[in-house]
Amino acid sequence: QVQLTESGGGSAQPGGSLILSCTASGTFSRLNAMAWYRQRPGRQREAVAYMTAGGQTNYADSVKGRFTISRDSAMNTVILQMTSLKPEDTAVYFCYFGETLPTRADYWGPGTQVTVSS
Repeated sequence: QVQLTESGGGSAQPGGSLILSCTASGTFSRLNAMAWYRQRPGRQREAVAYMTAGGQTNYADSVKGRFTISRDSAMNTVILQMTSLKPEDTAVYFCYFGETLPTRADYWGPGTQVTVSS
């Protein structure tokens, strides 16, 4: 059973930076993708940054140029570097690991709060 543990959330001032980390315990069957999602107050969960097993990345327009997703060589840790933070980045951030066939399992972290305010 894979479990995800997140760290690095907290508070920052506008223009500041934070780094989120998510480490998976256990063994993946066939890892397909890793990602970070967020849920802002009163809104649905949305994808922020996405990385395929092959290393291709994609970002939400709202964070392009400010956030960077990366992973370790073992592909059991995914990191989100957040810079030039804005108050609208305030949200609960969730990491995600997804497997492809045959399991097609989705794994979610418990969420970590990021608050950006002056």
